[in-house]
Amino acid sequence: MNTNPPAFPVYIHACAMNSALGETQQESIKRLALGFSPDMCLESGWLNDGGKTVVGKIVSPLPEIDADLTDKNTRNNRLALSALLQIKPQIEQAVSLYGADRIAVIVGTSTSGIADGESALAVKQKTGQLPEDYHYHQQEVGNLGEFVADYFKIDGPVYTISTACSSSGRVFLSAKRLLKAGIVDAVLVGGSDSLCKLTLNGFHGLEALSNELCSPFSKNRHGINIGEAAAFMLLSREKNSSGLALLGAGDSSDAHHISAPHPEGKGAAEAMHKALNDAQLSTEQIGYINAHGTATKLNDAMEAKAIYALFSDKVAVSSTKPLTGHALGAASILEAALCWLLLDKNLDLPVQINDGVYDPSLAPIRFVQGKEKLQKPAVLSNSFAFGGNNISLIFGYADE
Repeated sequence: MNTNPPAFPVYIHACAMNSALGETQQESIKRLALGFSPDMCLESGWLNDGGKTVVGKIVSPLPEIDADLTDKNTRNNRLALSALLQIKPQIEQAVSLYGADRIAVIVGTSTSGIADGESALAVKQKTGQLPEDYHYHQQEVGNLGEFVADYFKIDGPVYTISTACSSSGRVFLSAKRLLKAGIVDAVLVGGSDSLCKLTLNGFHGLEALSNELCSPFSKNRHGINIGEAAAFMLLSREKNSSGLALLGAGDSSDAHHISAPHPEGKGAAEAMHKALNDAQLSTEQIGYINAHGTATKLNDAMEAKAIYALFSDKVAVSSTKPLTGHALGAASILEAALCWLLLDKNLDLPVQINDGVYDPSLAPIRFVQGKEKLQKPAVLSNSFAFGGNNISLIFGYADE
């Protein structure tokens, strides 16, 4: 257990997710153990040039949204609802306990309802008119946060963060600030991003997409797989029965390049260092790092360098993106949820999945290669975004 408890732990009272790894906790646990997800699929139809790419898909039916929320009826929000319904009793209990005005909703997304906008424009091209049930509001970035608040009738602060792939990681920083300031008593944090052609073709234009399962940190890595996912957590200052909490969070914005990370991992290292300071933990107390690990040449190289600079080869590392795809604005909280699952269920550490060909040009960090349990009290999760917008989160058990 921690010898130096964090100054301000934020306790996790509920957690739920839906991704290509699984619709439920049980399915996600099973596929984590197998190191395989059948919902990582090679598909055509997404790219404008007719090419194929691997995507992480949600294949299960999504819940319907009531008619009184028509302007928020998007696939992205239905995906969010599929995760939220898993923890609906805990959310309603918090509303009853604290009051609707004492709960905040802070979420992250990058695509919002863009997929629905694409479908609507396709209809207009054929018919000359947009569909009757389409509203421009559906693809506004803030639509996700408003939907979550409206669905649960939450009246506290509501906002949506969109900082590309760090979006749903930065929600934890905002939540911690609101709780520490006493503005609210609980925060529902989360993220949701659904597949859309705009994003896939954008990454394709950067020559960043892979047409096979991604291979983070492999010598043969040549791009990412985009996935769709939603995950949510209910946070409060009140201690839960397990003591499982967000122990620390650190961010940075190195602004090195609009799409390329700082080659020395300057911003990545700063975010991890700040998270350790926030949690009042040393590097020796981190037992696992869930790497951003996108399987692009530049990201994997700088992240390995940044991890090695702080932790040497003394901590187990892996990227779970071959099981989920890169869920963009939802990636950070999805991987945070996997860290929560690892801690809460005492799971084996996720094995590093790639083709087994080590890249000798990378800093020699230690990857999880076989069955291995967490040996230290805390885990760290990284998310690094366009523009050098970085976030590192630390989860573990708080002693007070």
